[in-house]
Amino acid sequence: MNDRSKLSFGIKTSQSGITYDDILRIWREADTIDVFEHAWLWDHMIPLRGPVTRAALEAWTLLAALAAQTQRLRLGVIVTSNRLRPPTVLAKMAATVDIVSAGRLEFGIGAGGSEVRGNPAGLEMVHREFDAYGIPVVPPGEAVRALAEACTIIRRMWTEDKPFDFDGRCYTLKGAVGEPKPMQQPHPPILIGAGGERALRVVAEHADVWNCPTGDAQEFRRKSQILDEHCATVGRSPGEITRSVQILVPGDDPAASRAKLLELIDAGVTHLVLAPLAPLRPAAWLADEIIEPVLAEVRSG
Repeated sequence: MNDRSKLSFGIKTSQSGITYDDILRIWREADTIDVFEHAWLWDHMIPLRGPVTRAALEAWTLLAALAAQTQRLRLGVIVTSNRLRPPTVLAKMAATVDIVSAGRLEFGIGAGGSEVRGNPAGLEMVHREFDAYGIPVVPPGEAVRALAEACTIIRRMWTEDKPFDFDGRCYTLKGAVGEPKPMQQPHPPILIGAGGERALRVVAEHADVWNCPTGDAQEFRRKSQILDEHCATVGRSPGEITRSVQILVPGDDPAASRAKLLELIDAGVTHLVLAPLAPLRPAAWLADEIIEPVLAEVRSG
């Protein structure tokens, strides 16, 4: 198993049907518990299931508020949909949050909703959100191309001092400039959520952390091998990219969650995000019932 020193655990509070006060209470509690190193939000404009009229707070404005009211946790959105905001605007938002948080931002991004082939239910959820906000649903290849260009633009906004032009297939910029820069130099860590082979090439080119959209250890190993192959193609060491997974944690079966985490750690995951299905359960419960026993098992193994 992986060395405990390489493992990090985080908490995710999806904003569907939960109040700001409740999210703030959970994050403040997690901020006082050492085993939590990072905290995350979800990026959807409406609930993906259940009544569309349930509350769904916008991720980046909420993240800025939470950044101002926590002290220690690294924080981010896992993952920001590249389809919802222009990359120039997103780069400015992220730099602002990094400054507000005194350099604690983890910048999470993914291709966002696209035409989900062979998954009618998934495509229906994408349309449910995007149609409501007037955002076109595009083929997966176009979404991945846009993600690659967005990562290039965002990095340049964060690092280049002079205005620059950009002439891509998805974005065209004239005199783009990003000021002020993020507090973290050269820029905040970039986490990319991706599972498809074309998107994994973008991960190899741009990511510091890869979040794999599966909780299955065997599937993770398969996709991780594909990422390693892309890293070889682009000339990066696979070890430069931290491997991350998020798992849903039910409130009634902590043993199953512990077993899943141990399988994923054994497969090479070191960055673990826990998303409790009962969001009002105290963060201390996750620490006591899930994380600490997993760490004890890793130490003994």
